[in-house]
Amino acid sequence: MILCDPIAWQCRVQPCPRPLRGAAICNVLPKTASPYMTAKTILRGSPPGVLQEVGTTLDFDAQLDAALARLHLEGRYRTFIDIERKQGHFPHAIWRQEIGVERPITVWCGNDYLGMGQHPAVLSAMHDALDAAGAGSGGTRNISGTTIHHKRLEAELADLHQKEAALLFTSAYIANDATLSTLPRLFPGLVILSDSLNHASMIEGIRRNGGAKRIFKHNDLDDLRAQLAALPAEMPKLIAFESVYSMDGDFGPIKEICDIADEFGALTYLDEVHAVGMYGPRGGGVAERDGLLDRIDIINGTLGKAYGVMGGYIATSAKMADAVRSYAPGFIFTTSLPPAVAAGAAASVAHLKADQALRDEHQTQAKILKVRLKGLGLPIIDHGSHIVPLIVGDPVHTKILSDMLLEQHGIYVQPINFPTVPRGTERLRFTPSPVHGPHEMDALVQALDGLWSHCALNRAELAG
Repeated sequence: MILCDPIAWQCRVQPCPRPLRGAAICNVLPKTASPYMTAKTILRGSPPGVLQEVGTTLDFDAQLDAALARLHLEGRYRTFIDIERKQGHFPHAIWRQEIGVERPITVWCGNDYLGMGQHPAVLSAMHDALDAAGAGSGGTRNISGTTIHHKRLEAELADLHQKEAALLFTSAYIANDATLSTLPRLFPGLVILSDSLNHASMIEGIRRNGGAKRIFKHNDLDDLRAQLAALPAEMPKLIAFESVYSMDGDFGPIKEICDIADEFGALTYLDEVHAVGMYGPRGGGVAERDGLLDRIDIINGTLGKAYGVMGGYIATSAKMADAVRSYAPGFIFTTSLPPAVAAGAAASVAHLKADQALRDEHQTQAKILKVRLKGLGLPIIDHGSHIVPLIVGDPVHTKILSDMLLEQHGIYVQPINFPTVPRGTERLRFTPSPVHGPHEMDALVQALDGLWSHCALNRAELAG
């Protein structure tokens, strides 16, 4: 039972002298009730619908209502729409509305950058693996969840990044979180220096690791060097950064950061999630494109974007992979990817190692869209990557534009608001692909031009 101190109003768990069918109650409650409290509660363990007078308790529903209301008020409430993808027709899909109406739409914010989620080689490999191995993996990797499909995929990924080994996770988020939270256990006293615009998964892993951290200004080499110089020379250090930052589409200065890492004896950790499959002669990311793979100690990547399937991984030395595999709870205690998913991902990675034409077409489509939007004076950010952010600068307006594009033009692009981006930089983020043809491009550009005029929004003033 939970007993409460009437003075400090602090609850402590103690053995119940008179157990009441597992119920948790407070015998003594403060005289002053919170405005978020009611006079009754349902006892856990009591028959359904039985109310017991136990004093005042928190009204959790009211607090949930308040939390959600804040998001609505700030224009940050996220709405998921029901999309049915049609194999062979992406980026075209069906929008199923709550009223039961179905409407065709074009997806402009997906991360299936190259359309590999519908590629025949990927689908064939998945069908074969499903027929051979069944649906699920059957357990964690150390129990029964390691199959020939997982091993083949890890071998493909190690080869892709020219590393000794790769280690699969259920997502790149988990890969970042699990690896970065584990490294201080492997290197006692480790300090992680993290770019200020690193992805939430990196931030969370660094936050949870129990070690020291330093945040350096985004892509600021002077700030990074200064922070490293202030640390004891004997202290183990790691620099965590990205190759392509997904919200602005800018590149990290990989070579320069590697030079600084060498200067101070630091490890390098590079997130290539928005680059693998799309950059480099075999799709190994920006580090491969720039001839820097050998200078990166740990590479994080995803199988859910350019490769069109699901999952994440790290590619690194055999010894580092073995240590993370052995110590990371996020790896040890998680059911492995289904064999069919692993097989599809392996087929996708293998295919894109040789399909430079698809990568070239992807870059061409991104350039065309940016040129056309710039020609209309629309405030896009252009750092030379495949990502096309269109700045609106207000969360409410961003959501309205997103809704109007969907409802009036059948164009689906989600609003990007705080905390994903800083307040005042709210945006629509477009991800053109080789499967977005001239018709889809024309429809998008014309719709944006019309809505920008209709809503009297600034042209070019916010462009980056």
